[in-house]
Amino acid sequence: MTSKNKGCSLVLPAGAVMVAIAVLTFHPAQARADDLSWLPAQAQVETAIKIQPVVNAAAARLDAAAATQSALEAGSHEFELSSGLQRRNVTNEARRYNEWEIQLSRAVRLPNKARIDRDIGSRTRRVADMRLEDAEHQMARRLLEVWAGWLRSFIVADEMQAQEKLLIREQEAMARRVALGDAAQRDSDVLQAERAMLAAQVSAARDAEREARQTLVIEFPGIEIPARPSTLPDPDPLPGGVQEWLARIVRQSVEIGIADGEAARLAKVAERARANRTPDPTVGVRMMSERGGTERVIGVVLTVPFGTDYRSAMAATESANAAAAEAEALGVRRAVEQSAWVAAQAAESKRTQWQSFAQALAAQTTASNRTRRAWELGEAPLAEYLLTLRNLRQTRLGEAQARIDALQASALVRIDAHALWHSKGAHADAPQ
Repeated sequence: MTSKNKGCSLVLPAGAVMVAIAVLTFHPAQARADDLSWLPAQAQVETAIKIQPVVNAAAARLDAAAATQSALEAGSHEFELSSGLQRRNVTNEARRYNEWEIQLSRAVRLPNKARIDRDIGSRTRRVADMRLEDAEHQMARRLLEVWAGWLRSFIVADEMQAQEKLLIREQEAMARRVALGDAAQRDSDVLQAERAMLAAQVSAARDAEREARQTLVIEFPGIEIPARPSTLPDPDPLPGGVQEWLARIVRQSVEIGIADGEAARLAKVAERARANRTPDPTVGVRMMSERGGTERVIGVVLTVPFGTDYRSAMAATESANAAAAEAEALGVRRAVEQSAWVAAQAAESKRTQWQSFAQALAAQTTASNRTRRAWELGEAPLAEYLLTLRNLRQTRLGEAQARIDALQASALVRIDAHALWHSKGAHADAPQ
């Protein structure tokens, strides 16, 4: 029995293919544009970020910077105590005298140097604080990347498994038809081959999903991973327009703050080196006892070093370092402006790509329904129907992944603008 009509006879009720796919496949539902339920909860994110090793390291360096600030405020000069004992032998008197001397002194930091040191200490701590904030920011970006990667892998695996279940139903129905002599064995063999190939793809997709899940577990142990992701909203344009977000990203950029702060700190270090060309004097008190105590001396000691070429060379070195840091800060600002533009444009372009995929999915779904019906009526071969199913599967995967790409791009702009997964105070001027 190899006629086209019998070989392509009805296997499932009309429209059952699309219903089965819709039921079995993870499909993003319509949700509010501002719905962030597809992301981890804010409290979990804060906890997961704070326990990151790189964040803890930055926090420790902030403690070190605070200690450095205290040291600079106190100054490096300390009291020095020197003493000496001697025996005086007076020949013409035929006598010996025990004598001693003691001196207490301390270098005095000039007032302008003390002021500069305090400024350096304050800037050192400020830069360290921004480095801690940047570490948290980078971990927020990493979490978004890993989370979106897991969503993609889950959707691929889920769609593959749904298609496999559909083919199993088709094959079982086809087997019954073959047994009744109502369908060709060749069509059953084709379905068997298609199912086997899809089973291998399902296995690979599940492995990828488990790997992505494990990455989340290892890198962010504080994040709860659901058995199934939440529904995904339709990507919407960024509120307020691209230019507002561009300006906010640059304004909130910790990278720019670090570069500018480090340049300002090194400028103060250079100022300190120039001030150090005038050495700090040392003032002390000296007490002496001579001739067995019959003579006692007390006096003030003043020591003033003479500046040499070394001090001038060090001042020139630090001035050059400050100039280099200022140039690097300008480069960082330009890089941030460029990356901000790329991120904002990506949010717009990814959304446009998703819209195209959504339109393609609607068209492909219609085409698949028609091909299914044509196959049922014997107007299309099984191979054409299976090809349509593959195209539909790829289009569905493309639409779902484009949706995640657009949502991720939009969320990345918010993170870079410190409007998501950052301190509450940073959200005040987010575009509405």
